[in-house]
Amino acid sequence: MFLEFFGLREQPFGVSPDPRYLYLGAGHREALASLYYGIEANRGFLSLVARPGMGKTTLLFHLLQKFSHTARTAFIFQTQCNSREFMRFLLAEIGIENDVQDFVKMNEAFNRCLVQEARAGRRFIVVIDEAQNLDASVLETVRLLSDFETPQAKLLQIILVGQPTLADKLASPALTQLRQRITSLSGLNPLTPQETSRFIAHRLQVAGYKGQGLFSPEALELIAEASEGIPRQINNYCFHSLSLACATRSRTVDGEVVREVIKDLDITRFMTEVEVPSSMSRLASLTSLNADPLPPMPQMQASDEASEPVSQPTLSPRKPTEDKLSPADAVQHMQNVSRLLRTWRTGLERPD
Repeated sequence: MFLEFFGLREQPFGVSPDPRYLYLGAGHREALASLYYGIEANRGFLSLVARPGMGKTTLLFHLLQKFSHTARTAFIFQTQCNSREFMRFLLAEIGIENDVQDFVKMNEAFNRCLVQEARAGRRFIVVIDEAQNLDASVLETVRLLSDFETPQAKLLQIILVGQPTLADKLASPALTQLRQRITSLSGLNPLTPQETSRFIAHRLQVAGYKGQGLFSPEALELIAEASEGIPRQINNYCFHSLSLACATRSRTVDGEVVREVIKDLDITRFMTEVEVPSSMSRLASLTSLNADPLPPMPQMQASDEASEPVSQPTLSPRKPTEDKLSPADAVQHMQNVSRLLRTWRTGLERPD
């Protein structure tokens, strides 16, 4: 491990969503402010939508910390479930032991908890992570939870968090009522190259690094480009770069180290090529199905003793290159090619 080698107290580029390591770029700061003021104003439904790896969960943990003394909070991440299972997960998250399967009774238990917290002057915040996985029926159940309210205020603040497919789902006509209740919709943008450098410096500082320039300017530029500004990817490249630098006993992560890491993490190195159906002969592996048709074979000259000239079988016309051959068409094509080659070879072997 490189912690001792670089003088670090802890892992700066870990995978856990530790709020201490949250770096607030412009987009993250705006999203955090929107969620914070939405809760403060009792707006009911809020939403955060962003691509994977953008730091949604870390930002949410940071947000919930701000309300840790003034609100009851629940964080739901098990979203591949039906409505009854969702309610059981929710009750378990807030510490209510409930073995009852009756859906109405589960709602009554949750409502009592809401009223209790309201009388104590505390907010109730439910964060639903990976909400794009929720079935439409479960999202309707979530919407009905927001009906728990008093004439003065909402008893429950719900934050729906997910990937861009969540927005696609919320835009469907079947969820119009839920969409209309969402009063704030926030997103997260990739970090700029400058923000990427500050992101790395921030995490190193939190982890206890005291030196200067652990990553060279070239290394930072390469990481920003390769990661596309996605925090999870930045962490990944930085972790492996520090590991490689430590292995080579280098006190600085330079461009050469990062280039090697980018190469090692390139998944396309392990991607398989287009698989050829097993029904094709070995000849198929030597011929690309998307290549241009074979040029016509030269007409062989038959000797005087030959009764007939060598006939040339005609290949069936290829489909346009934008269309893919079906397995049956591909097999037929290769059989025609094989038959053509056999005929050609026979012509070559005839004695003069």
